This record gives sequence, structure tokens and C-alpha cells, in this order.
Amino acid sequence: MTSSIDISLIQTATHWHDPAANRSLFDRWLEGVPASSDLVVLPEMFSTGFTMASIEQAESMDGPTVSWLIDAARRTGKTLCGSVVIARHTQSTAKPEYVNRLLWVTPAGEVTSYDKRHRFRMAGEHLHYEAGKDRVIVKHKGVRILLQVCYDLRFPVFARNRDDYDVYLLVANWPAARQHHWNTLLAARAIENQCYVVAVNRVGEDGNGVTYSGGSGIYNFQGEADVVSFETEAVLSGQLDMTAQANYREAFPAWQDADRFHLDSI
Repeated sequence: MTSSIDISLIQTATHWHDPAANRSLFDRWLEGVPASSDLVVLPEMFSTGFTMASIEQAESMDGPTVSWLIDAARRTGKTLCGSVVIARHTQSTAKPEYVNRLLWVTPAGEVTSYDKRHRFRMAGEHLHYEAGKDRVIVKHKGVRILLQVCYDLRFPVFARNRDDYDVYLLVANWPAARQHHWNTLLAARAIENQCYVVAVNRVGEDGNGVTYSGGSGIYNFQGEADVVSFETEAVLSGQLDMTAQANYREAFPAWQDADRFHLDSI
């Protein structure tokens, strides 16, 4: 495993229901990402805004936004991730199912996906999107990264570190009305799992009139915000010191006393 990872987070407002405009928007933001960053994180539903118009806004895995991610990752030499409204087809259903899919795309064109498990019922997400079933962990330079989306943040059992990941990565459209919850829960996930938490939120107002205050940041394994920004559009960059995290977990091995559990649904 590498001793450190350089990460950039893109915190911005997005265009409502306009994937082409958002792809151009993030092309411009990518120009400002430091050369040293080899992992770039975009917000939840970065191509559309947090929408319940799943049928109208969904793309396929060979559609323009996934193609853009693959091209941008190859062009910049950086791994990119962010969530997109996707229509997935299964053998058991004649019609497509719609998912809020977090995509992890490497410069080599490799694509890994995580479908959001916990759907935000207060906005009706459970009525328009299918729930993901799998817990997905990717590797980046030997570092194990758990993929999560927005509302997942409220459910610590699903994300409990079983000594199987080093970084908890979350993309979101988390409203300003519950900013205190966001700030508190990010720190809690870092402390209880003794891991880095990397979280990207958006700013501005969406097409439903919901406002967002950002709060994107990097929290270290003691729950301290190494990097955080509110309200403003920005590229936030930081470094994860994996050696320091390993040393902390060895010196304070609370993880060894964690309760064992099993989720029947996964």
C-alpha cells in the first residue's frame, strides 16, 4: 500500500437537468485540479442535480456521461468518481430499473460501480430508484476505499469497518437545512471506523429550490477536518497519510474489540 494519496474534491453548483452543460462545467473544473492529485471526486448526480425524474434523466452505461468520465479519466490521467442516474437492465425484469450509481473510473478505462443502498424517502427517492444490494470496496494504489452515497451516511452498520477498508468515500447532495447533521456524521464515521473520510457535497440551489452549503472535506482517523469548505465553489485538495493512519490504529486498536455482526440482506 502506498504511504499517501493526493485527492481533489470538486464542490460546485450544477445545472438542473442538463447533463451536457454539466459535463462542460466539470471539464473546466478539472483544468484547475493540481497535477499531484490522482483521484478526483465529483458530487452525487453531478450531471443532473438530485432529481426524481429518473425515467427522463437516466442514461445507460454506454451513454454520454459514462463515456465522458472514461475519456476525462484517460485524458487527465486521474481516477474520477461521482454518481449518475443510470437505467440498468436485468434478466428478471423486462423494463429497465433506475439506480443512483456511483461510478469509479480509472485512467485505464476500468469502471466499478456502487448503487446507492439507502434511498432518501423524504424526497421520494425510494419510489423512483431501486436500492443497491452490494457493499463495494475499490483499491487505489493498494488503499482500500469504501464507496457510499449521501443518505448512506446515516446508517453506520452497513458501513462498519470490518478491517476491510482504509478510506470512507461519500458523494452527496446534502441540503443546508441539515448541515449540522452532515458535519457531525462525517466526523463520527471517521472516529468509529478509524479511517479517513472523504466527502463531497454541492453548493447553490437546485431546480427544486433546495439550497446546499457544501461542507466538502477530508476528515482524518480522529475525526478532525484536515480540509473543509462551506458555501463557496472550489477545488479542495489534500493528502491522506496512510502511514499515520496505520500507526494510529496500531497504537489505539479499538477495532480489535468491535462487535461481530451479519446483515441478512447483503
